This record gives sequence, structure tokens and C-alpha cells, in this order.
Amino acid sequence: MDSGIGLLPTAAAVRRLRPDADLVLSSDPEGMPWGPRTPEGITERALAVAEAAAAHRPDVLVVACNTASVHALSALRARLEPQLPVVGTVPAIKPAAAGGGPVVIWATPATTGSPYQRGLIQEFAAGVEVTEVPCWGLAEAVQSADEAAIDEAVAAAAALTPDDVRSVVLGCTHYELVAERVRAALQRPERPPLVLHGSAGAVAAQALRRVGAAPRPEAPATGSLTVLLSGHEAALPAAALGYAEGRLLRAVSHAG
Repeated sequence: MDSGIGLLPTAAAVRRLRPDADLVLSSDPEGMPWGPRTPEGITERALAVAEAAAAHRPDVLVVACNTASVHALSALRARLEPQLPVVGTVPAIKPAAAGGGPVVIWATPATTGSPYQRGLIQEFAAGVEVTEVPCWGLAEAVQSADEAAIDEAVAAAAALTPDDVRSVVLGCTHYELVAERVRAALQRPERPPLVLHGSAGAVAAQALRRVGAAPRPEAPATGSLTVLLSGHEAALPAAALGYAEGRLLRAVSHAG
């Protein structure tokens, strides 16, 4: 679940690990963006999206959204667990800091500077130089697959990023869909390759662990795909097919 197509990287990671898994993608195009909403408003929307997915009786619910994980994870777990395990998404600050600094965290304005993110920095990146960069409009541009708006938002965030950055944490699941564009905006030819840290792979692996399912990337591609847009079954949005992850899900899935 996510506010929009930011769930694609994690869903595609699950699909690569388990081509036989049935996937339900539940998002909220009628209510996004969630970032400008109050914490209470985000929680209300997240619960509705989660309950739409839960009606399909999944084995695990993946909250593939940093904003919802920050503000609504406790409420989601209180509502759905223990019957339905809930896995949240945490920015990959720990592995980024383990490689040394300087580290930059690209996140939505709502997450940047939040007590939640500051707590993760204090816990996992003590002694490492960390810069928080608010990415105004980037999630919305990715959601609509607006090439010009993506370029503008990436350039604006890049202008706020120190030149000596070594690692970038993609602190919004939408950003993983344009990771290489972020790299291209920040990489300097005279410096070592920039390391980008997303969460999709780790979250997908954790989701399988929560239900005791071993990875089987060699399994036949028999898994189904069900798409819920604000609670209603639909096809993958056209914008999703503008990204490799969306095309993978369509190609390596059967109709739900």
C-alpha cells in the first residue's frame, strides 16, 4: 500500500523474489498527496487503503510509503495485527551511514526534519555528517510521470545537496523510480561513484520473512496482480507503465 505508485519498487522487488506470489496493490489517487495532510489525516487515508487491501485476505501488508510509516504505522498495526502482519518502510539511513559520510537524505518536506527522521539519524548515523534535503514536488511529479516536472524537482533538490556527498538515502518510495536521474544530477566525474540507498529490496525481504516464505526467484511466473485505486479494482495506472517496475509487474503477472 502507498498513497500512489511509490509502491511499485517494493512490489517489483517482491515479484522478483517470488514470481508465484499473488500481489494486491492498494493506493489512494483520490486522496494524494498525503504529505501535506495532518498526521491524523494521513492515518485516516492510510487505514482506508489498508482495509481495502485487507479485504483480499493477504498474508502480509507492506506499507510501501515512508510518510504512512512515519505517521500511521502504529495505528495500522493496532487495527490489523496480529491477524495481518504489517511491515513498514524505514529510510535506509543505517546502511548509508555504515559507508561513512557525508550522507544526504532526500525526503518529502513532511518527513524532512521530522522527529522520526531525526531519531533515525541519531540512532544510526551518530558521528556521520548528514544533510536533510526536502524534495519539493518530486513525489507528485513522479506520480504523474511528468518528465519536465521530475527534472525540475530533481534539479532543485540537487542544488541543496552538498557537492562532497558520497551516499544518498532515497527517503520516499516514489524517488526509487527515478534513482538513476537522481544519480545523474549529483554524480561528479572527478569523484567516486555515488551510492544510492533505497528501501525496496530490504522491505520485500522482510515481508517474506514475516510470513515464513523463502525467496524463490526461479519459481514459475504464476502470481496474480490486483490493483486497487482508492478501494476500487482497476488496471495499473498509465503513469506506472512509464517505469521499469510497473512494466515488470504487468509482464510477470496474471490478471487478479
